[in-house]
Amino acid sequence: MNEPLLQLSGLVKRFGGLAATDGVDLDVRAGEIHALIGPNGAGKTTLVQLVCGGVRSDQGRVIFDGADITGLSMHERVRRGLARSYQVTSIFARLCVLENVVLAVQARHGSSFRFWSAAAREFALAEEAMGILVRIGLKDRARVAAGSLAHGEQRQLEVALALATRPHLLLLDEPMAGMGPEESARMVELIAQLNRELTVLLIEHDMDAVFKLATRISVLVSGRIIASGAPEAIRRNEEVRRAYLGDEVGALS
Repeated sequence: MNEPLLQLSGLVKRFGGLAATDGVDLDVRAGEIHALIGPNGAGKTTLVQLVCGGVRSDQGRVIFDGADITGLSMHERVRRGLARSYQVTSIFARLCVLENVVLAVQARHGSSFRFWSAAAREFALAEEAMGILVRIGLKDRARVAAGSLAHGEQRQLEVALALATRPHLLLLDEPMAGMGPEESARMVELIAQLNRELTVLLIEHDMDAVFKLATRISVLVSGRIIASGAPEAIRRNEEVRRAYLGDEVGALS
C-alpha cells in the first residue's frame, strides 16, 4: 500500500496565459482508491488528460509503475496498464453489450478488425469479454443493444471497456455523473469490488461516494493541490472547507 504506482511531479499545463495545472505533485499508491476532488474549473479535466496522455505537459513528469511515461502517447500508456473511463459515455450504441467488450479485448490483442460483425463469434475473445461482463454485473444484458441500456448500465459498460485493456490503474472520470441514487449505489459497490484487484484514481463530484470509497483524497483548486490525506483529515481541513466542501461536510459527518 505504500509504493506509489503513479507519481505526478511538478506538472504544469498552460493555455495561453492561464495555468490549468500549476506545479501539481500527486502520488497514487498501489492498491488504494485515491479520489481527486475540486470545484468546476479547478483543472481536474486537464490533469486527467496529462495523466492519460491526451495532452502534453509544459513542465513536469508522469511516472507510472516506476517508468517515466511523460513522453508516451495515450495508447502506449494503455499498453503499460493505465486505463480510463470518460465523463461522457463513449460506447458503440448499435452493437450489443458483448460485442462492445469483444472489440475492446480485440483491440488489446492488436487485431485488424476485419470482421466487426463476426467478432463476438470468436470464442476466445467472447469468453474473455463475457468474463468481464460477469465481473461488472452485466452478464444478463450481454445480447442487448448498448444504446438501449439505462444510463447507469452504460456507465458500467464503459468501465468494462476499460477493464478489457487489463489495467493496473483504472482512472474513473466522474463515473456517477447523471446517475440517480440507486445507480450511484451500484457503481459505488462496483468500484469497491474492482479495488480488490486494481488501483483506482477517482475523479468525482458526488461527495457521499467519495467519502465512502476513498483511501485518500486530494483537493485541486485553481490548478494546485491544496490538501492530500485520509478522508477524515480532508473532512476537517479548514482550507478545504472554505475552498470547496463548505456545508457538504456537515451533511457527511
